[in-house]
Amino acid sequence: MAANPAAPLDAEPRPREAPGAPKTARGARTRAQILKAAEETIGTLGYHRAGITDITRAAGVAQGTLYCYFSGKEEILRELVRDMGREVRAHLAAETLDARDRLDAEEKGLRAFLKYLAEHPSLYRVLQEAQFVDESIYREYYEAFGRGYLRMLADATRKGEVRSGNDEVRVWALMGMANFLGLRFAIWGQDTPIDDVVATMSDLFRHGLALDGKEKS
Repeated sequence: MAANPAAPLDAEPRPREAPGAPKTARGARTRAQILKAAEETIGTLGYHRAGITDITRAAGVAQGTLYCYFSGKEEILRELVRDMGREVRAHLAAETLDARDRLDAEEKGLRAFLKYLAEHPSLYRVLQEAQFVDESIYREYYEAFGRGYLRMLADATRKGEVRSGNDEVRVWALMGMANFLGLRFAIWGQDTPIDDVVATMSDLFRHGLALDGKEKS
């Protein structure tokens, strides 16, 4: 990928290969600190406007320290998207642990996702940036969600908690709904209470859109 001429020049030389994983707890904390700073910086400025110097300044580390953990900005973005995906999945798993069944898990998961997104609005901006910098990591983020989701929905189908059907299609439809609900009610505006959004979706999960016999009459 060609360098962005508008981006600040990096003062430190870039290593040719990506550095290895942190070998100490302190190193792991520093790496996490850099990724958090990158999330805020890229989420605010965008990938091309955010420079290495912006990220290191936000992280409170020297540029040389950053290059001990990452080979450059593209690798930071890739690792950031992976880390964010793992964090969101772990958060949703914890929030749905006590769900009574799959439909209860859908409701708890949607509520947890919307609240998480409202508290971490840079998530969407970083993902959108990743789509145009490295589409493979963008796809990886959603496909990782899809694989786990597919297993859970297939298990719920086997248990008789939901109707049988094409689980892969249903998983991507559910992910799509959560994605756009997040954009509308957690990012673009929070004018509708999250509990109201979840209640509306709960009715849709449980009853669909078709009129029942009583409503038709």
